[in-house]
Amino acid sequence: MLIYTAHAQMTLRERALSVEWVERAVQHPDRTEPDPDNPTVRRAFKRIPEAGNRIIRVVHRPQGTDILVITAFLDRGAKL
Repeated sequence: MLIYTAHAQMTLRERALSVEWVERAVQHPDRTEPDPDNPTVRRAFKRIPEAGNRIIRVVHRPQGTDILVITAFLDRGAKL
């Protein structure tokens, strides 16, 4: 189950990002990498056709049996 921080919820609203896009990125990423500042945090990248093939980056970490979504945004510089 995905849990969203207050920051992530605000970011999704402000940037008009779909929760479904976030779920897709976390569950079926095109690419993942560790966060360089925190080894417990992962970055998931997923191309989103509905967003003009832009790439969403979802920053998340495990929280018990759940996944805590820290933030998400369309990453202009991301490569797959």
